[in-house]
Amino acid sequence: MSIILIRHGETALNVARILQPADTPLSERGRRQAAAVAQRFFTAKIGAIVSSDLPRAVETARAISSVTSVAIRFSDLLQERNFGDLRGLPYDGLGYDPIAMTDAPPGGESIAMLHDRIDRALNFLREARAELESDLLVVSHGFFIRTLLALRLQMPNSSAAPLSIDNTSISVISREACEPGSSTCPASQRHTRSTCDGPDTRLPTSSSAATSTRTASHASP
Repeated sequence: MSIILIRHGETALNVARILQPADTPLSERGRRQAAAVAQRFFTAKIGAIVSSDLPRAVETARAISSVTSVAIRFSDLLQERNFGDLRGLPYDGLGYDPIAMTDAPPGGESIAMLHDRIDRALNFLREARAELESDLLVVSHGFFIRTLLALRLQMPNSSAAPLSIDNTSISVISREACEPGSSTCPASQRHTRSTCDGPDTRLPTSSSAATSTRTASHASP
């Protein structure tokens, strides 16, 4: 049994490279992506779905729930990093990289605050998975997932965690890495690619893997 992390579908602000307000919905393409990734789990054994409570994640989780008939539990621990007053502004107009900033933007979250929340979220997910006899599916956000993997994923042979988490990509953390009390998540890594119009319906089968299935180029959180 594994923890399966999925980034939400595409939004118009992803494409425009704008830091997204909390209420940003999926675009039409994002809804197609959500429907496509949902089909990958049509025959999968999913014990529970946990999702960020932000609308773009909620829409994606509901698409998966409609296919799997598994109820959704929402948690604000899984939200994207809060960029505060920067939300709604274009990356290219800021004059600096907001993703790289460690201090909290006005009204927002510092990287240290995000790391603390990620640790609490990971403990929450481990405890939720421990109650299941099948996989836990988690819908969250690009920068959140990427930071979680980089912060708490122990890759073999000095390989690196994914540098980007694309819309509706899938990252799988094995059961062995998910036991409560584990400070890091040992894993191997491989990549495949699918599109919202014709997804590969096979799920990753590696027993210990962080698997990223890409559907789009890197876009804003």
